[in-house]
Amino acid sequence: MDFSDYINIAAIILAPIVSVIVGQKLQDRARKRDDKMQIFKILMASRIYGWTNASVEALNLIEVVFAKDKKVIAQWKKYYDVLSVEKPDAAQREKMIKERESLLEVIAVSLGYKDNVTLRTIQNSYQPVGLADMLKKQERYQDNQLELMERFMSLIPKTNTEEGQNGQAENGNP
Repeated sequence: MDFSDYINIAAIILAPIVSVIVGQKLQDRARKRDDKMQIFKILMASRIYGWTNASVEALNLIEVVFAKDKKVIAQWKKYYDVLSVEKPDAAQREKMIKERESLLEVIAVSLGYKDNVTLRTIQNSYQPVGLADMLKKQERYQDNQLELMERFMSLIPKTNTEEGQNGQAENGNP
C-alpha cells in the first residue's frame, strides 16, 4: 500500500463523519435563525394591535434567542427600562413606541434586513378601518360586560363569614 491508498481510506472513513458534522452545524444555524425570525415576525405583527400573549412571549425570549447579539440585547434592555414605568404619561408612551421601533430595527439588521426593513417600514403598518372599528367595539363590549358583572355581583348578598368556602360550617355540619 502506498501513500495514496492511505489517503483514500482516510477519505472514505472521514467523509461521512465530516458531512454529518457540517450538516448538523448548518441545521443548528438554520434553527437559530428561524427562532430569531419568529420573534421578529411576531413583534412586527403585534406593533399594530398592542400587546398579545405571543408578543409578550417573544419579548421574554429575546435574551435567550439573541444571546450572542450584543446590539439586540442592549436595545432590548433600553426598551425594557421604558416599559417598566408603572403609570406612563404621554411622553413616556411616545418613548416606549420609539424604543420598540428601535428594537425592531436592530433585530432587522441582525437578521440581514438592513436595506429592506428600515425604520420607515417599521413605522408604516397597515390596519384597515373596519378592523380598527371592530377592535374598538370588542373592547367596549368587554368593558360593558365587566361593568354589568360587577353590578350583578354587588347585588348578590354576602354569605356568612363563619361558613367555609364550600358553604359548610367549620365542624362539617351544615
